[in-house]
Amino acid sequence: MNLVVIGAQWGDEGKGKIVDYLSRGADVVLRYSGGANAGHTIVHGGVTFKLHLVPSGITSPGRVVVLGIGMVIDPGSLFDELEGLERAGIDWKGRVKVADRAHLVLPRYRDIDREQEKARAVPLGTTGRGIGVTYSLKSSRDGIRVVDLFDDAFMAHIPPGDREYLEPFRDRLAPMVIDASVFSHGQRGRNVLFEGAQGTLLDLDFGTYPFVSSGNSSASGAPMGGGIGPTAIDRCIGVCKAYSTRVGSGPFPSESVGERDGDLGDRLRELGREYGTTTGRPRRCGWLDLVALRYACRSNSLDSIALTKLDVLSSFDEVQACVAYRCGDARLEDFPASRAALESALPVTERLPGWQLPLGGCRRFEDLPPQARDFVRFIEESAGVAVSIVSVGPEREDTMTRQDPWTRS
Repeated sequence: MNLVVIGAQWGDEGKGKIVDYLSRGADVVLRYSGGANAGHTIVHGGVTFKLHLVPSGITSPGRVVVLGIGMVIDPGSLFDELEGLERAGIDWKGRVKVADRAHLVLPRYRDIDREQEKARAVPLGTTGRGIGVTYSLKSSRDGIRVVDLFDDAFMAHIPPGDREYLEPFRDRLAPMVIDASVFSHGQRGRNVLFEGAQGTLLDLDFGTYPFVSSGNSSASGAPMGGGIGPTAIDRCIGVCKAYSTRVGSGPFPSESVGERDGDLGDRLRELGREYGTTTGRPRRCGWLDLVALRYACRSNSLDSIALTKLDVLSSFDEVQACVAYRCGDARLEDFPASRAALESALPVTERLPGWQLPLGGCRRFEDLPPQARDFVRFIEESAGVAVSIVSVGPEREDTMTRQDPWTRS
């Protein structure tokens, strides 16, 4: 089975944890897009792993992980990350594969990235890691792919500084490089987990342009990044938090506003530890945006939702969710493409009773307080998609499966 896991919000939804949890049923975990601007956090036995390039399945013994075609890879960052995993006791050698058609990020791209951001009239809030520059060069057909490292004629014609940086990685990468299409074709009959980066609302085409990433972070990027066709995808799960967050600039209709919502944003940020894994930046927070979630469900043809951080809402006497936007005199229930509409949109919320009970010990859906179960069912009804997984904490064990995604219906 080919199972895709994508972010259904603005990233930071907990994809790393869900991929790690589902990797127990996978033979291969393939990350299909993004670069070191992503940050996936995994917690095992109190030990926290923060991954940026390596797929989240690496902490599951025996699983092969693949950096796919759609990724942009800084080789220095990759090997720094692998060395960190080795120090933490993770045996990665022989299990990490790199697609030969993936593109490479060079140090000077980071400088270009930062200079471009400074020059923008309205900054986009990039991580400054050269990701957008690499994707731009890829689109203009001026990029450098992994396979190009082993073409002596090609290497002889690139700038000397680039060649000097890349040369030491040729031998280190060589045993890891694969043709992703051939590799994926050989996995037929096995379980392959496709891991996305960022989220639908940061996708270059589906997201809140121009405040988006430069890659394809929606489900449509999975087959391309894995070297297969779209009909080979069996199921797609969207990960979303029980509330909404966003890092950096861009419209965020359900964001907490002090004069309207008091200290809601600060409470969610501290309770949920909402600080960027990659940058450490504080995340903007607000109630769950169901308008955006419905859009993510439609645009990705989601089969189900993995709901994370339900436990963060446990101290609230009531919870809310944004069910529509008010734009002037208009009520919008569909997510608009217009930047102006999104920036002027006010959330129309619905209130539900809170549960004010800790959820950390819950291991089955039936163990949740009735009000928490009702909130999950309200999300399902509003989104039109079932919630198959509920997470109530950072550890693998803090996860309950209502419907096993690996089981064929």
